Amino acid sequence: MPEVLVPVARWPRWLANFEASHGTADLVVGEGALRGAAPDGSRFVVRLPFSRPYDGPPDPAALAAAAVAPAGWGVLLVRKGGFAVARIERGSVVASKTGQRHVQGRTKAGGQSQQRFARRRANQAREAFEAAADHAARVLAGVDVVVAGGDRTAVTEVLADPRLAPVRVVGPWFPVPDPRRAVLEKVVADAGALVVDVENAPGPP
Repeated sequence: MPEVLVPVARWPRWLANFEASHGTADLVVGEGALRGAAPDGSRFVVRLPFSRPYDGPPDPAALAAAAVAPAGWGVLLVRKGGFAVARIERGSVVASKTGQRHVQGRTKAGGQSQQRFARRRANQAREAFEAAADHAARVLAGVDVVVAGGDRTAVTEVLADPRLAPVRVVGPWFPVPDPRRAVLEKVVADAGALVVDVENAPGPP
């Protein structure tokens, strides 16, 4: 199913558009999500942000009311050579940091030159992750829930720092490009959206 992020304020319109195209959906709650099935066979699954399970009634308004962010949470975005981190408390960003460090790209050289290049690149990446972990440990002090994105391996490397051991990554994942300030701000804004998986019924042959 393709996944889309639907801001809570737009959820009633999204559902109305779905039902206008596929018919009134039969709603049930199961496996921590609100599930809808339309007469034409189209389906959707709606999950709360921050990986919180939904166990309320099969009611769209009740689902929207349950989409509440934690009092304190964070964002961690990492790619080779760049990172962005923020701490959010009661809906406001109270601390943040973005940064870039040079990590060389791949080379087509062979033999010993390629090996030296690979070692240099690995060292640069490690130093970049260590720098990102330093800033993350400071900005995310006291935070135990973060939404994350960028490169999964890079995020794992940063979170391997013992100072970040209390931090737990929750969904959804944000496959963002270079994590600069504007990218960080968009992730902060999008993190509280409902996560909707949609499966449209196949059309006629």
